[in-house]
Amino acid sequence: MDEISRWMEDVERGSPELVSSAVYGQTYEGRNISLLKLGLKNPEGKEKNVIWVDCGIHAREWIAPAFCQWFVKEIVHSYKTDKKLEQMLQNLDVYVTPVVNVDGYMYSWTDNSTRRWRKSRSAPPAGSSCYGVDLNRNFYANWGMLGVSFDSCSNTYGGTSAGSEPEAVAVMTFVGEMINKTLCFLTIHSAGQFILLPYGHPEISAPNYDELVSVGEAAAAKMKGVHGMDYTVGTSPQVLYPNTGSSRDWARLVGIPFSYTFELRDKGEFSHLLPEDQIQPACEEAYAGALSIIAHVHDKAFNSGTLPNAAVSGVAMMIWSTIMTLFFTTGVFV
Repeated sequence: MDEISRWMEDVERGSPELVSSAVYGQTYEGRNISLLKLGLKNPEGKEKNVIWVDCGIHAREWIAPAFCQWFVKEIVHSYKTDKKLEQMLQNLDVYVTPVVNVDGYMYSWTDNSTRRWRKSRSAPPAGSSCYGVDLNRNFYANWGMLGVSFDSCSNTYGGTSAGSEPEAVAVMTFVGEMINKTLCFLTIHSAGQFILLPYGHPEISAPNYDELVSVGEAAAAKMKGVHGMDYTVGTSPQVLYPNTGSSRDWARLVGIPFSYTFELRDKGEFSHLLPEDQIQPACEEAYAGALSIIAHVHDKAFNSGTLPNAAVSGVAMMIWSTIMTLFFTTGVFV
């Protein structure tokens, strides 16, 4: 984690015209959750839209933070010669969090016995000796309904309530303040080679489901074209298993029109212990897929002359505002 933090400082220092940084939350153990913001000045002075990319919400999925670093590196190295990318960066600000679950990620580096640690490192609830919460079951999106455990010793323990964990709250709060201008939410995981779209509940469908599928399939085709690897597109219940409380579902629920989870290499041979020689090819194919989605979102917003409905409806926004108010006044999501 120290190496990643130093790298973030180096990137910002090396490309100040493109890159800035921010701390937008603290973990349970008091560490900063930081992001890099990639964006160029809009030549017409227009308000910019937002793309969100986060990695490392599950501690053991080491290829995810590596991808976020690769993603930033590729943009920094190519935007001056890639006119399409330059145009997108003039219209969009891309927020990238290399590691959301900083405590858990650092713990997974301790020794071989902790290498497969998945959760955060929050203290055990009363009567338990088991640490941590599965942060991807802690978001305010049909929390606690499916694919989640209420046993604090389980890898899929969803916490005591939706938004009980500071890492999840940090993402919901920061992105929640930009909902009206956020077009796309990408969260990077491993493993299994999937592109997952909302929702994790089998009886709930996103209103733009067909478009989410077609855009996801186009991204999977781009990814296969890099190294021949197949990525399966669909909702989690369709291609993996039902689950609720994910950040992907939360993003679509609050009105961000395009929301995806990338599950990177592999299909089970190495799983979370991906060999070093697969880091670069895995990142190369994932970059192609992410760029495909971002380009589609950008072109729909700016080249067609009409923005997708990124904003939450008036009623939904009132509900969300009420939820946030209750949280900050009581500490509990309803």
